[in-house]
Amino acid sequence: MLSDCVNAYLSLRRAAGFKLDTVETYLRSYADFATSRGDTHVVRNTVLDWAAKARSDDSRGRRLDQLIRFARFARADDPRHDIPPDHVFCKRQHRRIPYLLTDQEVDRLLRETGNLGPTGSLRPHTYRTIFGLLAATGLRISEALRLRFDDLTPDGLVIRETKFKKNRLVPLHRTVVEALGSYLERRRRRAGADPHIFVSHRGGGRLGYAVVATTFQKVLEAAGIPDQPSRSQPRLHDLRHRFAVKALQACPDNRDRIARHMLALSTYLGHARVESTFWYLESTPPLMTDIAEACESFLMGGAG
Repeated sequence: MLSDCVNAYLSLRRAAGFKLDTVETYLRSYADFATSRGDTHVVRNTVLDWAAKARSDDSRGRRLDQLIRFARFARADDPRHDIPPDHVFCKRQHRRIPYLLTDQEVDRLLRETGNLGPTGSLRPHTYRTIFGLLAATGLRISEALRLRFDDLTPDGLVIRETKFKKNRLVPLHRTVVEALGSYLERRRRRAGADPHIFVSHRGGGRLGYAVVATTFQKVLEAAGIPDQPSRSQPRLHDLRHRFAVKALQACPDNRDRIARHMLALSTYLGHARVESTFWYLESTPPLMTDIAEACESFLMGGAG
């Protein structure tokens, strides 16, 4: 019975666009554990005992969070399901501090791709285009690697089946269109008939994330980024973060226009919730400093 309820819950949420791979692992593990105890419904103590099997408080907290959501769904149909208590375990959300690449560092990064071998291959052009596209559009790397020729339209890039299984259109600046066009001319001549825009120079086929991430780190090292040993290495995702921060720095100062700007940026980035976009404010000291100075200026003006 619990397994049937898990199936119904997963089907409903996936129909809303959630992937839930990790959630499914949790729920099926819980269902097996509970069934072995003879439970046919969600039982508070069983949930806590199952969650407590995780190795850290963070993991226990994540397990419990997922079971609370599941229990609320199940109880809506059958009040015999318990809803477990929250805040039993001390969980902390760890988010890595982003590395904000400067314009100069991005230029160095893109120039260094020209030294990638083998000589005369498509490889240096491929990586220059990928890294440049991420910096200029804020795409997720997974979205860039899934791009096909027919996703490039006169209106921009069609991003299909994104993180939340939704499509969106990403308009492109003229310079990005020109750079993509130049790359695609080479790509069509040298890389065969594979429908993906970015392909491996070793026998074709879509580029994988692991090889792109490894190449990114090699190019960073060759370019001397970061130039301070104490700083953490940038990640591919930091190119997306950089785009979001630059977009927020260009935000207008009128209250209504700020709201529209944030909503537009959230849509452009493919966030399911606008709160995800506001995280870029919280995690970026220069933006928080700007906000503090603007607030101070407003308050001082109001007091005068």
